[in-house]
Amino acid sequence: MLAVFIDSKKIVTRQVDVPKRPPGFALIRVSVAGICNTDLELQRGYYGFSGIPGHEFVGHVVDADTSALLGQRVVGEINLACGDCSFCTVGLGRHCDSRTVLGIVKHPGAFAELLTLPEGNLRVVPEHVTDEQAVFTEPLAAACEILEQVEVARGVEVAVLGDGKLGLLIAQTLLAHGARVTVYGRHTDKLAIAKRAGAVVSDSVERPAGAFPIVVDSTGSADGLRQAVSMVRPRGTVVMKSTVHNEVTIDTAPIIVNEITLVGSRCGLFDPAMALLSAGKVDVASLVAAEFPLSEAPAAFAKASERGVLKVLLRNTQAS
Repeated sequence: MLAVFIDSKKIVTRQVDVPKRPPGFALIRVSVAGICNTDLELQRGYYGFSGIPGHEFVGHVVDADTSALLGQRVVGEINLACGDCSFCTVGLGRHCDSRTVLGIVKHPGAFAELLTLPEGNLRVVPEHVTDEQAVFTEPLAAACEILEQVEVARGVEVAVLGDGKLGLLIAQTLLAHGARVTVYGRHTDKLAIAKRAGAVVSDSVERPAGAFPIVVDSTGSADGLRQAVSMVRPRGTVVMKSTVHNEVTIDTAPIIVNEITLVGSRCGLFDPAMALLSAGKVDVASLVAAEFPLSEAPAAFAKASERGVLKVLLRNTQAS
């Protein structure tokens, strides 16, 4: 099969053997996969990664132990957990000490014609949800995770810093929940997506100090956390959504003096995300900037790395 590799910070394609399906796993033919900022960071050296990346996908089950899964169109949660530890037994397998992670940690990813995942990780996609929508399930789940970690009252004011892919998904998720959202960004066309969804938007470099009870940093930059701390009210909450390869330095004095809560937030459960997609409560179509065949992955990564570009998709042309 054709697969995409990160090798010495370069994107290359290779023909490799079809992965073997262990018991309890499904073999999935990928239809569409999405390039996210984490994939770009892996290329830049994050985790010292080498192998097949990719964790946002939709595809069809071609082999499984459970016959009812055969032929089903699915997405899959990315953490492969042990199922028995103290985290797994309370539904927090994404923090399992022995977990592997699709396309990130010791499990080949979705930028390939075929992949394997445990059957328990799979979620069947409703018929009316398109492939181009379903491929956003994983990043949308990351946005939904905020609501699992932080009490966000309806009507509360929330600032979202960053108008990239994740920031726009976060804004729409919080709006669907009933929050009043202000998105701070730099790109008129991206801010227009947030505005259509009902957010207040701003491209001003001036940011109000101590103005919001909750601030979400999704800038992807080292400066985002510093901005978020300056904008949150005393005893407010800063949600950290940025994955930055380099170290982030920050003055902790205002965090301590103002008793600010910092919440690290990563990936989330797929069911709330799929519910939003199924109900049509988020606009993901506007986030798609370009699509490439899997064979043109180097060009796709180059496009995704361009400043201001939103989601770039990889399509497995052998899946149709």
